[in-house]
Amino acid sequence: MRTARRAALGAALAIVALALTAGAAMASGKGAVYTSTNAASGNEVLVFERDHDGDLSPDGSVATGGNGTGSGLGNQGALASGKGGRFLHVVNAGSDSISTFKERHGSLKLADVTPSGGDLPISLAVHGRLVYALNEGTREITGFIRTHRGGLIPLPGSTEAITGTDPAQVEFSNDGGTLVVTNKDTNSIDTFVVGPDGTPGPAQSQPSEGETPFGFDFDKRGHLIVSEAFGGAPGASAVSSYSLDSSGLLTTISPSVPDHEAAACWIAITKNGRFAYTTNTGSGSISSYSIGHDGSLELLEQVAAATGMGSAPTDMAQTSSSRVLFALLPGTGEVAAYRVSRDGGLTPVDEIGGVPASASGLAAS
Repeated sequence: MRTARRAALGAALAIVALALTAGAAMASGKGAVYTSTNAASGNEVLVFERDHDGDLSPDGSVATGGNGTGSGLGNQGALASGKGGRFLHVVNAGSDSISTFKERHGSLKLADVTPSGGDLPISLAVHGRLVYALNEGTREITGFIRTHRGGLIPLPGSTEAITGTDPAQVEFSNDGGTLVVTNKDTNSIDTFVVGPDGTPGPAQSQPSEGETPFGFDFDKRGHLIVSEAFGGAPGASAVSSYSLDSSGLLTTISPSVPDHEAAACWIAITKNGRFAYTTNTGSGSISSYSIGHDGSLELLEQVAAATGMGSAPTDMAQTSSSRVLFALLPGTGEVAAYRVSRDGGLTPVDEIGGVPASASGLAAS
């Protein structure tokens, strides 16, 4: 009897210890940062472990089962996870497919590789179980339903043409009611109203306030914040903001607020909706903006972070708390981490190498 009690006590203590260990692991704030190599000889997702302060360490790579292009895609959204973060979706632009990974505690397991429904997928949008791909080569968007196991099933009637020939990004509005695509060459923004069955209506093309609209994001109140690269002209970059109604109509709030840098291309907004950041690829910098309750923009710092000459900063990602901002620096082959202060300031935390110049997309868990 004593032996049985001791065994039971030992088992109970082991369970308690396991629970404490798991609790400590969760409290430690460990997570991961992901980017894709976009290699033509076989695309991979590079994994970097991160702690709650943003310190990074390499944690291997996972093959996507597809190919990249071996060069930059001129895009935002090559990696997308949506809310909840159970799945990570990655474009394989060189083999016209989408890879879906199951994500758990920084570990990735390939669940599915699906044709993108067109040529040269460069950007992905996720809302619930809906996944949309922007296929640059065939100038269209097309949708999928994600299964519980991570497979993507083509959504009938979901393919719609875009109006431009050089798109940069597709993304859902916060409520999932509209899909938005930026068109760099025509200085326009397409909106697609999404029906109850998940399929979009035809593109509504609307002029961008500034030239070369590129990356964008929505703040927590649903305002659309768009970077404007102005063709990479020195000192010409800007950011604009818009309201978006249920019919897909855009109304300008702040037109072309300059950051006086070159090639503002990517946008990230803190979860509290107070601050927006844009990477200036031509200047090697990140600029910061404050966002008003009405979606109005004001430049905070022309250079909130200097990423370095030749670093060519592109994609950004944040932790769930927005305490840390990560930036992809393909020019110098690095991922950089910055601590975000309460006033929107950025403080360098860490940089880690091992990233190819062809890398595209950034996501954090």
